Amino acid sequence: MLTLFYHPLCPFSRYVRLILGEYGIEARLVEERFWERREEFLLLNPAGQIPVLVADGQPAIPGASIIAEYIEETRPPSAGEDRLLPPIPGQRVEVRRLASWFNDKFHAEVSGALVTERVFKRHMTKEQGGGPPDTEAMRAARHNIRYHLAYIGWLVRTRDWLAGDRLSLADLAAAAHVSVADYLGDVPWKEDEAAKNWYARVKSRPAFRTLLTDTLAGLPPSKSYADLDF
Repeated sequence: MLTLFYHPLCPFSRYVRLILGEYGIEARLVEERFWERREEFLLLNPAGQIPVLVADGQPAIPGASIIAEYIEETRPPSAGEDRLLPPIPGQRVEVRRLASWFNDKFHAEVSGALVTERVFKRHMTKEQGGGPPDTEAMRAARHNIRYHLAYIGWLVRTRDWLAGDRLSLADLAAAAHVSVADYLGDVPWKEDEAAKNWYARVKSRPAFRTLLTDTLAGLPPSKSYADLDF
């Protein structure tokens, strides 16, 4: 049995949950307040970051990108199954490039700031980095998301999915980070119809259903968050 240490609004945790869902892999979810730096959790990942996947009898697997590669390497091929990481090297490069774009660049410029300022800091002590949200950081994130949304729109105007002709890790990484901003009501969907249509397709997949049921006490999702026809 797999165990995933996560937070409901951590975009990296959501990325892993989407991968597990697409492959039909069950995992026990354990919500981890990583900022508390529990000794038991630090033994799993000394970096103190989520997500962390634990498989019985195996060393803990820390970090979304490492977990994604682990799942791809250890899941046996199944007849007729479309893998999230394609078999052709050039296609793999593009999937990894775009997954990195969202896990690194989008997180640094958008989702990281939004979730930290609006979610995590609400529960942190002053010593842990908590306190009032940084309005300048949030303003910058809301500005930056327009550029990323336009990039998503440009990609899906020339391809069926972000990295090519089928769903891949790139789409799941992008959707995971966008979904956090969508939960908080910070996505200007009216600005790019192609990007909105792409997200609607990902959002309608069975793997996304558990994400749409996530709610945080005192911070309900935006009105259109769980609406498939937003």
